[in-house]
Amino acid sequence: MKLKKTLAISLAVAAALGVGLYANRLRILQYSLGWHTDFTNPREANHPVPWMDGPATAVQALSQRPPNIIVILADDLGSNDVSTFGGGHMTEGVPTPNIDAIARDGVRFDQGYAAAAVCTVSRAALLTGRYPWRFGVEFTPTPGAMARVAGALYADPDRLYPVVIDQEKAKTTKDFNELGMPPTEQTVAKLLKPRGYHTIHIGKWHLGSTPEMRPNNQGFDESLFMESGLYLPEKDPRVVNSKQDFDPIDKFLWPNMRFGVSYNAGKWFEPSKYLTDYFTDEAVSAIKKNKNQPFFMYLAHWGVHTPLQASKEDYDALANIPDHRRRVYAAMIRAIDRSVGRVLQTLREEGLDDNTIVIFTSDNGAPGYIGIPDVNLPYRGWKLTQFQGGLRVPYVAKWPGHIAAGAQYQQPVSSIDILPTVVAAAGGKLPTDRPIDGVNLLPYLSKDGALQPQRTLFWRDGPYRAMQENGWKLIISEMPKKDWLFSLKDDPTEKHNLAAQQPEKLAQMKATLVAHHAQMPAPLWPSLIQLPIAIDKTLNQKQTAQDEYTYWYN
Repeated sequence: MKLKKTLAISLAVAAALGVGLYANRLRILQYSLGWHTDFTNPREANHPVPWMDGPATAVQALSQRPPNIIVILADDLGSNDVSTFGGGHMTEGVPTPNIDAIARDGVRFDQGYAAAAVCTVSRAALLTGRYPWRFGVEFTPTPGAMARVAGALYADPDRLYPVVIDQEKAKTTKDFNELGMPPTEQTVAKLLKPRGYHTIHIGKWHLGSTPEMRPNNQGFDESLFMESGLYLPEKDPRVVNSKQDFDPIDKFLWPNMRFGVSYNAGKWFEPSKYLTDYFTDEAVSAIKKNKNQPFFMYLAHWGVHTPLQASKEDYDALANIPDHRRRVYAAMIRAIDRSVGRVLQTLREEGLDDNTIVIFTSDNGAPGYIGIPDVNLPYRGWKLTQFQGGLRVPYVAKWPGHIAAGAQYQQPVSSIDILPTVVAAAGGKLPTDRPIDGVNLLPYLSKDGALQPQRTLFWRDGPYRAMQENGWKLIISEMPKKDWLFSLKDDPTEKHNLAAQQPEKLAQMKATLVAHHAQMPAPLWPSLIQLPIAIDKTLNQKQTAQDEYTYWYN
């Protein structure tokens, strides 16, 4: 009898536990990525990064060796976040004097574009000089767990348009770490190595985390790799957090992100301080280690991507900003600009300034899901849209004696142009076995440089596509079924859709778009989520049926 009673109680407890687990299955799934990380990759305490020692003395005179090259990439930084391009935060006491200094001493690209409106695709383009859909990188990798809980996270009775989730694909998709850039691609790091460059990656990668896809197998001698996405632990006294309860992405990030990096694919360990400042410290150390040989550094910051976290020091310095979210965001911009300043100062101190190319840009425009409406002004749209707000980015470069100081470059340029430009500057060669879509800008950047010829730029996200040529911009969408046609010369902020008034121009551009994409392969992994985005409103602003919208495939 006692055994039967014990068994009955056990079965009842098991049943109750099963019911509880089933009832909370989405919440458990929402936290699963973080728990999995804690189990599989425990973080060690901070320790010094063992950067390789460069030559003790110069391998050749500075004037005779190829230029050092530093590409600094911000994440989700909008055009209006940099005072040279808009000055949206200057009245709040947050100018960007160090980013501005690159433009002052070199060139600002007044039509600077990212190659995609989302991170992975844009980064693959920057590193290869190619449209990434040429090699199947079309969608940003999404953890299957995130896709499977997205329906619940996005459940909102006031939402006019549904989030579309392919649950079957979400269950069967490859592991998040297996989605990235094929190692058969020729990155800028690979192409610089024959010219004697030591190649360094610091920060975000987001192009796959298998050994084959990590930076060390993509041309980089050294990699300080951001393994997750916290700037500091959430409860650290050195950090100030801003959580957006209206943003489903934010709700997923907070329980799942961790504070960890690795060096050359080793064990995870914790950075010593606020992540932007930590990456900057290590960039400074790596520059000093390599001052006697040519080096290429790809400093890929996490800032100012969500989760929004500012160092307490930067937050406290902006007490004049009353809105908490804006204050945290502005403090994050402050840290990025300080990073640029410290890199430039190190180059001066080490006598490397005159022989170093420095390029600063962002991977895409700022997102609407942070709830700050002016980040991309004067342009419409956000990250995840093919409108100017999603594609126009801050873009500046300097190379004393080779790029005319104070230049304002008017022709459209893209992040795909970085590879052919810096490889040419280094005296390297481009691969001949594949198309390179970018253009070497050096012939157009000298004081008496020629005018860059007109060309067509393309963007692609599933059936949501765009192109730009000769001052015209076309966007086509399947959800909703709509075309947008803009004359950017007359309407740079894309307010007036001319698709109905210009049928011949529309037909001609659509034919060009179709011809470009007809030769492209299928994506390496599918889209899991189709996300509606209001073009002119942030996520926390109520959308009406009169508002224009589009869908992003991710």
